[in-house]
Amino acid sequence: MRLALPASGLVLALAAGCITSDVTGRRQLMLVSQDEEIELGAQAWRETLAGAKVVASGAAAERVRRVGGAIAAVTGKNYQWEFTLVDDPQTVNAFCLPGGKVAVYSGILSLMRNDDELAVVIGHEIAHATCRHGGERISQNVLVNMGLQVADLLVANRSEQVRALTNGALGMGASLGVLLPYSREHEYEADEHGLRYMHKAGYDPHAAEAFWGTMLKLSEGKEPPEFTSTHPATANRIERMRALAMELKKQ
Repeated sequence: MRLALPASGLVLALAAGCITSDVTGRRQLMLVSQDEEIELGAQAWRETLAGAKVVASGAAAERVRRVGGAIAAVTGKNYQWEFTLVDDPQTVNAFCLPGGKVAVYSGILSLMRNDDELAVVIGHEIAHATCRHGGERISQNVLVNMGLQVADLLVANRSEQVRALTNGALGMGASLGVLLPYSREHEYEADEHGLRYMHKAGYDPHAAEAFWGTMLKLSEGKEPPEFTSTHPATANRIERMRALAMELKKQ
């Protein structure tokens, strides 16, 4: 009975939690509603901005809002979009939370030579939201934790050492075999649909190769092997985006 209850919960979660993405067409595990996902994003957004140096006015902040707004307008998603510039020259990053809350750090903005390159980054982040990658990651973690609980019950009568070794091995297997590959798939999807969005909004998708070429030079010799990373190898991303940009320019 102890085993049957969590095992049946695992099966039910798989059966009831799959949807088809209206953006990618891919089947996704989704154990949270979109309203719940958006509320979690809004809460995280408030907490993040509370400790950040937000740039509310000026040419750079207006540039982020203008490019972000143009891309958001072509997504077909009626989110409460926000595009915020954060003054942090040491942080080369941008992120988007569920529901369309996008932050761009001044450290990454300084690397962009034009609005097309800014559109590459903002389009990518917007695509994470429209593809509902946040809700999918939450759901994947819930399912992995349920699976680990089932596995722990299977070795419940073994020694603590055996249980610890089993759980450690399964946890590593879940990370390398499930969570990290899905994370890399999310990045590839955000690259693709971000380029599609920016092209639709009137920006040049060929800028992706130039921008990611800059990022590749910055990270040269520092990237971990792709199978241990949440992100695809930059060179692989450039190759895919170059091919997609050529396809889009022909349309």
